[in-house]
Amino acid sequence: VAIAETRDAHQYFFDAKMGDFKSELDTAKKEGKKGILIMYELEDCPFCSRMKQTILNQSEVQDYFHQHFLIFPVDIKGDVDMVDFKGKATTEKAFGVEQRIYGTPVFDFFDLNGKQLVRFPGAAKNVDEFMLLGRYVVEGAYLTMPFAKYKRQGQGAQ
Repeated sequence: VAIAETRDAHQYFFDAKMGDFKSELDTAKKEGKKGILIMYELEDCPFCSRMKQTILNQSEVQDYFHQHFLIFPVDIKGDVDMVDFKGKATTEKAFGVEQRIYGTPVFDFFDLNGKQLVRFPGAAKNVDEFMLLGRYVVEGAYLTMPFAKYKRQGQGAQ
């Protein structure tokens, strides 16, 4: 069995954050991405740490998600200035409140217009579930069924 390659999640999973999600939409369009993935997190969140240390650090995960999305972390207690998808100046904390994020981690997929497509609250169980989530969005299955149903259907097809 090949051992999966691991790489630092901060360096290899997340894109460098300019703090302007409106202009990141243009970047995503230019790069032919499906959209933007945001991971809402907290500094001391044990589930966020577990995601980064067991799933987001896998090269397979990093490569797949980077192929399809620009990926940014948002600290829901952060005072970092940013610009939302509509071009409004805000902070990470205020953006988290506007997006109704009450716990972490939460993964939000947005299309190229900044419209939310899929929200996945909590940590994925494992790499397979997180990869399935990515395919669920990339393949557009979210348009026709909830993720739980997609997962049930997809388990045997792997």
